[in-house]
Amino acid sequence: MSSLSQSVVDVIESIGEVGVGLLIALETVLPPIPSEVILPFAGFAAADGRLDPYLAWACATLGSLVGALLLYGLGVRFSYERLHHLAGKRWFFLFGRRDLERGMRFFDRHGSAVVLVGRFVPLIRSVVSVPAGLDRMPLGRFLGLTAFGSGIWNAAFIAVGYRLGEDYAVVEEYVGPVSKAVVAVCVVVLVWLVVRTARLRRAGTPDQDHDEPAAADTADADAGRDDDAVRAEAEQGARRG
Repeated sequence: MSSLSQSVVDVIESIGEVGVGLLIALETVLPPIPSEVILPFAGFAAADGRLDPYLAWACATLGSLVGALLLYGLGVRFSYERLHHLAGKRWFFLFGRRDLERGMRFFDRHGSAVVLVGRFVPLIRSVVSVPAGLDRMPLGRFLGLTAFGSGIWNAAFIAVGYRLGEDYAVVEEYVGPVSKAVVAVCVVVLVWLVVRTARLRRAGTPDQDHDEPAAADTADADAGRDDDAVRAEAEQGARRG
């Protein structure tokens, strides 16, 4: 067992169900903390009589909500408008304005499915909360989808740990490589975006290199947002013009 996994076990043994919730909240914000250790061990501890399985599940799901809400708030605070403006800077190589607009149009159409399904994918279940905040998904819908998806994920892993007993650590052996594979894919996609954006900038793609008003360029991306957000984008475009 790794030192990180041992630290997870120590926290749960020290403060019980509350520790499960705290660790899951941290895991949501800091993906390197392995939920594939937290939840199965909680199940094992429940089978051993040291934890209440239902309370452990409730604390884990509440922790998922707290962590997701923090990242959602980060997206709302930063705002789509600010990110769109940033994406037009020459030195910003993560992605361009067109990439952002396409991504947000996709999220406008499929955001609910992305948030729900994302809860079952390592790493994605953390970062998916940020675009939900950028898109200003209604908070009630976001929390409902997060609670539903995370509740299923948490229940499944706690149940597996409960069934496996002392062999709960085998879950990490199977899920760990999947998590690493997802991280590797995300890194490859990120590198590809950076290289592609850099090439477009060197080629002088017009709408990537200048800080022209974003309101006209992002009309499609704004579809489905609430009226306040659309007015805010129009005002911001007018000020930059």
